[in-house]
Amino acid sequence: MDWQISEDTVPSDFITDAQIRSILGKPPATGAWRDGDPVGRRQFAHIGDVTFEGGGTVPDARIAFETFGTLNPAADNAILVAHALTGDSHLAGDAEPGHPTAGWWGGIVGPGLALDTDRYFVVAQNMLGSCQGSTGPASLAPDGEEWGSRFPYTSIRDHVRAQEKVMQQLGIRCWAAVVGGSMGGMQVLEWGAIFPDRVEKLAMIAAPPVSSADQIALNSVQIEAIRADPLFAHGGYYNRGDGEGPHSGLALARRMALLNYRSPTELNDRFERSWQSGISPLGQNGRFAVESYLDFHGNKFTRRFDANAYITLVEAMNSHDVGRGRGGVLEALRTVTATSLVIGIDSDRLFPVEDQQVIARHIPANIDGDEAKVISSRFGHDGFLIEDDLVSAELRRLLAY
Repeated sequence: MDWQISEDTVPSDFITDAQIRSILGKPPATGAWRDGDPVGRRQFAHIGDVTFEGGGTVPDARIAFETFGTLNPAADNAILVAHALTGDSHLAGDAEPGHPTAGWWGGIVGPGLALDTDRYFVVAQNMLGSCQGSTGPASLAPDGEEWGSRFPYTSIRDHVRAQEKVMQQLGIRCWAAVVGGSMGGMQVLEWGAIFPDRVEKLAMIAAPPVSSADQIALNSVQIEAIRADPLFAHGGYYNRGDGEGPHSGLALARRMALLNYRSPTELNDRFERSWQSGISPLGQNGRFAVESYLDFHGNKFTRRFDANAYITLVEAMNSHDVGRGRGGVLEALRTVTATSLVIGIDSDRLFPVEDQQVIARHIPANIDGDEAKVISSRFGHDGFLIEDDLVSAELRRLLAY
């Protein structure tokens, strides 16, 4: 079996969590990229001390990023792509040392593709507070220990301000476009609100104007699944003598999230009531195939992510409210002047189309007037990662507008 398969594919033979561990070995205490690991294609920007909206300061913060294409002499062909919750800066390229998975938008970023690297200079940054090279909970604090649960509460606006500091270091005055889906789409919207003169075009995909109570509730149970793992140790699991970490809690959080990322139709059509290993579903051994699917992705996830970083970023999603301090959502949206594309996915149960319609109807320069562009996909929220042709067509339309 190929263990470098995409996050969006399923192993052909459904196997148990114990079997996965027997093949891959025990997961590390954290799946974070650490200093001394292969750098891969990462570059690093030191952006100085960062003071967070919610209080607290991190000295000499670092942002990992990757670039694709060439910045032209006028520095006016740069596009920022903001990643989703568990993404990173590796937009395109194979899995390789330093990058445990292939680029997550490899069908959209590259020569001749929608984000054409023969024409554009595409930049992807690993979010502040994440775990793939940027300063986050798995990074060392000034006392020489990992920040862990001491890392400051981080907001979407903190992410955008950190991204703008990297922009300055790259010599870019204005982005030709800022593009992102899901949590990345939240950042795109904040770019339009915080820095209206620093971006020409925006593409917000499957993202809401504000995180609702329902969405916060879904996030809260994921956070508690991690914290309830005895090996979480209040966030201080990095240097346990036995090398154990909160693998079970993090994997369970990932399983919960996947149920929101995919549509009921896709799961029902894909798995039906198929039973693993030919054992009778009336017996007490064996399991349904969909359970093995969730186990596989939960276990794989623990090998590339950090539990504290997951909590930090999920809480940042909870913070999202474009109207906070701006007179409410509608008033804030009216201040976004960049030419905008708003995309929803008809089967998205995490951030349903109604969320995108609110944005579309109140942003002045929406290229589709008062409506969001709705793409049809059986894959639910994850459609923005899977439906390359549909998403590419819309991005090409925005860039040509």
